[in-house]
Amino acid sequence: MALSISSLTSSFSSLSFSSQISQKPNTSVSFYQSKSASISLVPLFKTPRLVVSATVASPAEVETADLRKYVKSRLPGGFAAQTIIGTGRRKCAIARVVLQEGNGKFIINYRDAKEYLQGNPLWLQYIKVPLVTLGYETSYDVFVKAHGGGLSGQAQAISLGIARALLRVSEDHRVPLRKEGLLTRDSRVVERKKAGLKKARKAPQFSKR
Repeated sequence: MALSISSLTSSFSSLSFSSQISQKPNTSVSFYQSKSASISLVPLFKTPRLVVSATVASPAEVETADLRKYVKSRLPGGFAAQTIIGTGRRKCAIARVVLQEGNGKFIINYRDAKEYLQGNPLWLQYIKVPLVTLGYETSYDVFVKAHGGGLSGQAQAISLGIARALLRVSEDHRVPLRKEGLLTRDSRVVERKKAGLKKARKAPQFSKR
């Protein structure tokens, strides 16, 4: 019985020893394989990367470009070469207006008037009053170049410019336009700030002590 136990223990020890021996070369082989695999992954040459970028124009830009071509085709030689032209001013805004026979289209700075004036009904009414007064709302196309001031000032400057351009069509238009006050240049402007005051007339709060 003692011999059998000792033989079993010796066989177990030999088995564990042989397994350790058999595992050692395997570990070395696997390490060698991982090392060779890491070497093979390194690229020899760097290939250049081709980057292609494209920009797509927005619909508003396309529409503006089309209107610019349309205005140039309708006004050969530019604004200064036209005959029915008028200049209007309001505050800091200046508007040059050209009238041509058409169907009542308004183009301001190569954009549709409704889009340019942000759909404001009051500003759109300003620019239509002179033509409506004479019944020409569907008889002329209006082309405008406006700059300076805000949209409200530009709308009123366009109204004066249209009224002055209608005088080029016929001097008989003066009486109805004058009656509606459309030929009067509104000379009111912002009063300048004064030294020692917060604004034009507003003073700092008075303190007795």
